Amino acid sequence: MADITAAQVKELRDATNVSMMECKKALVKTGGDKEKAMILLREQGLAIAGKRAEKSANQGLVAAEVLDGGKVGVMIEVNCETDFVARNENFQQFVGGLLTKARDYADGELAEAVQDELADQIAAIGENMKVRRNVRYTLQGPGTIASYIHLGGKIGILLEVGCEQDATLEKPEFKELVKDITLHIAASNPNYLDRSEVPPDVLEAERSIFAKQAEGKPANIVEKIVDGKIEKFYGQICLREQPFVKDADHTVQQLLDTTGKALGDTLSIRRFARYQIGA
Repeated sequence: MADITAAQVKELRDATNVSMMECKKALVKTGGDKEKAMILLREQGLAIAGKRAEKSANQGLVAAEVLDGGKVGVMIEVNCETDFVARNENFQQFVGGLLTKARDYADGELAEAVQDELADQIAAIGENMKVRRNVRYTLQGPGTIASYIHLGGKIGILLEVGCEQDATLEKPEFKELVKDITLHIAASNPNYLDRSEVPPDVLEAERSIFAKQAEGKPANIVEKIVDGKIEKFYGQICLREQPFVKDADHTVQQLLDTTGKALGDTLSIRRFARYQIGA
């Protein structure tokens, strides 16, 4: 029996996208001959994963769960080629299994950890798939973590809302607020939590556009126009400054302040993540 090295197995895996275990079996059977091993894998129907590696995967599912009574939350996006597969029970069960594994991995680490089983799933279903991203929140102080899945897994939200009093967590008004904010994020698609997160280059690009739109006016007028449009821009892209989706006369921050005052507490949004298939 030929001695099969880890490097040989990896090389075959890279060429076929088949699991390490199946690659080693094929190399053992073919005496370490890579080309024969590739043929063997194709004969077994496994190397289809390699053929599918370049196919576009822009369908799929977003899945999320909250654990430990709101102290931990995880969310993942898994892509496939067609909506037909995304609605397949086997694919959905596979995503559910990955979601459970995601509890143990930091942001962006899941894809590397599940490469082999993903390759096996590609071979079984016959479509390219990828674990596009994952995020895990651990509660940073008094408050709660919440999740929301919209449109059957097309959009997912993970949210952390803070408070100062533990008693607030059980108040119906607080629970309703948290739910409403997840719905708002799904509908309004904010890019940032607040204006402090907006990168300087993004602002500079917008200022340049607004200035060109105001060309021909006096410089002091142009500056005022640009400043006014930047304020509106913040209201479009920053969660705290967006008009609340259920009451456009108030911003999300005003909703937090009003609800907090009614509960005798101070409420805040600490962070959020929004995943959308294909975005």
